[in-house]
Amino acid sequence: APLDWAMTQANLGNVLAAIGERGPDTRPLREAVVAYREALREYRRDRNPLDWARTLSNLGNALSSLGDRENESSWLREAVTAYREALKEHPRERLPLDWAMTQNNLGNALARIGERDVGLARIEEAIGCYHDALAECTRERAPMQWAMTQNNLGGALLRLGERANGTEQFEAAIVTFNDALSVFIAASAIYYVEVCWENRDRAIGLLAERKGTAPAPEPLPPPKFESLLFSGL
Repeated sequence: APLDWAMTQANLGNVLAAIGERGPDTRPLREAVVAYREALREYRRDRNPLDWARTLSNLGNALSSLGDRENESSWLREAVTAYREALKEHPRERLPLDWAMTQNNLGNALARIGERDVGLARIEEAIGCYHDALAECTRERAPMQWAMTQNNLGGALLRLGERANGTEQFEAAIVTFNDALSVFIAASAIYYVEVCWENRDRAIGLLAERKGTAPAPEPLPPPKFESLLFSGL
């Protein structure tokens, strides 16, 4: 049956995406993209709206990971399109946490594009996505997801601060990272603690440099900020 075939393709995409996230080879991620697109040939918005939206969201995750790993903006732009389509059937009032997770992942893709753009529009749009996500994905309702989104918001504020004058964005990023760390530490989530701690330390260093309280570092490429993706909707 067509829908059984589509479900198998979507599940195959999930497995391939998980394999792709664990190794250096991006071929499984590319194969996951193909599998999700095959599933979407049968999952239609008018017939299977939730399956359609879930598959689009997972497609966006695979595309976003590809864009990140291969440093390719075209994958990221396709991810943005997939997430925005998925949000049409992840209504905020009916599926608030799914909506929030997709907003977070959309913010990640926009932030990655913003790193490559000259202007600030994409980074500012990403910050808006994170704030929207946090309005539904609250600390009380979903503490780990809230902390992951706080970490990602901190990263976007950091990027904005690097391109703006003053210290406000760096200071806000540090507060945001500290909020996330309080949850990760309480949960003994070691990997997330390490990621967020490193991001926070970078923000503290940049703030000190901007204030003139630390010696200017040698001109090296900026370290890559690590954002956290919600997968497997």
